Amino acid sequence: MQKTPNEALDRLDIAGFKAASKTPLILILDNIRSLNNIGSVFRTADAFLIQKIYLCGITATPPHKDIHKTALGATETVAWEYRTSTLELLKELQESGTQLWSVEQAAGATFLDKMVVSPQTTYALIFGNEVQGVSQEVVSASDGVVEIPQFGTKHSLNISVSAGIVVWDFWKKLSCF
Repeated sequence: MQKTPNEALDRLDIAGFKAASKTPLILILDNIRSLNNIGSVFRTADAFLIQKIYLCGITATPPHKDIHKTALGATETVAWEYRTSTLELLKELQESGTQLWSVEQAAGATFLDKMVVSPQTTYALIFGNEVQGVSQEVVSASDGVVEIPQFGTKHSLNISVSAGIVVWDFWKKLSCF
C-alpha cells in the first residue's frame, strides 16, 4: 500500500465546504474547559460536514491559538455561535423541531449502537464538561440520552474522542454513502 498524498485527497476548499449540503447534525459544547478539545471537535465537525457548533457557557471561542492548533482551520469552515445559556439554546432548538440528545451515562440511556436516527430529522448532540459531564438540568431538558458502551475500568472518554465516535456513528446512519 502507498499513502495517499494530501493533494490527491480531493478535499473541499472553504467556499466548497460552505456551499456543500450539511449533515443534519448540530454539536453543542457545554462548558468545555480544554481549548484542545474544542479545536478537535471543530476538526471532526469539518470532516463530517456538520451543520453547526454551539459553544456554550465557559467554552472558549475562536480565534484562539490553542483552538486553532488542533482545529487546523476548521473554525473557518464550520459554522459556529456562542451562547451563554445552554438551556435557552435547547428551548430554541426544540421549538424548531430539532431532536436534542445528551451524550452521557444515564439510567434509561440508549446505547449508541442501538440508536435509530431518521435522515429527515435534525439532531443536536450535547457534550458536557470534562469533569462533570452534561449537567442534570441539560440532561433533563434533552429529548434523550445516548451512551457510548464502555467495558474497561474508566468511567468516561475524553470529550473529543466521544465526539468523534458519536458523530461518525450518526453520520453513517444519516448518510447514504
